[in-house]
Formats: sequence, C-alpha cells, structure tokens
Amino acid sequence: MGPEHGVAVRARRALAGHDRRDAAAAEQARPLQALPATPLVRRVHECTRPPPRDHRTGLPRRIRLRPRLPRGLPTQGRHPSTLSEEEHQHLKTILARCPELQATHQHIRDFGEILTCHLGALLPDWIDTVVRDDLPGLTGYARSMNNDFDAVTAGLTLSWSSGGTEGAVNRIKKVKRQLYGRAEFELLRKLILLQ
Repeated sequence: MGPEHGVAVRARRALAGHDRRDAAAAEQARPLQALPATPLVRRVHECTRPPPRDHRTGLPRRIRLRPRLPRGLPTQGRHPSTLSEEEHQHLKTILARCPELQATHQHIRDFGEILTCHLGALLPDWIDTVVRDDLPGLTGYARSMNNDFDAVTAGLTLSWSSGGTEGAVNRIKKVKRQLYGRAEFELLRKLILLQ
C-alpha cells in the first residue's frame, strides 16, 4: 500500500479513461505503468503532474505566487547610524533604482523618529504626506490612524505606557494555562503572588 500504490492507481485510471483528465494525461501516465515505483520515479511523477483543477469548472486553477522579498537588503529594521559604509552605499543604490521605495523608506524613517523621540505633534503632517504620496500599504496604515487619532497621538507623545500591566496579565495567563486541570484556585493564587 504506499506511494507506489497511488501512482499505479492513477496510471490505471488515466489509461482506462476513468480520470477526468484529458488524453495527454493518459499518454503521460502510460510509461509509469511499466516503471518500478522508486523514489526518483515518484519525484518525476510529482513534477510532471498537471496543474490542479477547479472542482466546479474542471479548468486549471490559477496558482498565485507571493511576491519575493528583495534579497541582499540586510539593513531592514536597523537604525541608519548602525550601518557600515558598505551597507549604506548598498542601501543607497537600491533606493536610487525605485522612487516609490525611496519615498517609503523616508516615510518609515520619519515615523521612527516620531516614535522614538515622542514627537506626536508631527503626526498629522506625516499622515498628510503619506496619503498624498499614495504608497501601497503605507497609505492604509496612515489613514487607519485617523480612526482613533487622539489615542495614537497620546501614545506617541506621552512617556506613560501600559506595558507593565500587559506583561503582568500575560504572565498570569501563562501560569493559568500551565495549571489548567491540575490545581485549584488557591494554588493558582499562591503561584501568581509568589512570582
């Protein structure tokens, strides 16, 4: 029973015409009937398999590939002051090739400065500039900030944070998950208070 069984069954179905595939698939499967099912034969069969078909129409389905991220850009997420001279030149040549990428890079750097220096007063100008440039992905992010503008501005301006509270809540949830079904409330309470 194993993979060789599946290959033989598919080949027999294609030859007998029981499969919904066209005659070309049957001709393609004919040589597989005589070959032993070695790993190499199975790999070749997987590579030559016709594209998947839509179960409703019987037509080949379109396969969507995700766009590849640019390789050779080791500077993503790093502050410009930490880049070496070679990395800085490499980044400069990449940005020179695409004006949209250069604009996106500048907007992200500006937002990083607003975030790290607590310059929430500059946020409306940043949002207007990003929306005016109409860059995919970044424009939607900037527009979504207008939904709760006061809270975003306060978060970018004030030094207060709910990080400590969030950390304590996550720690309690972790202990609760670990003890689920094993202990009573009193033991859970003691573990939370002792940590």
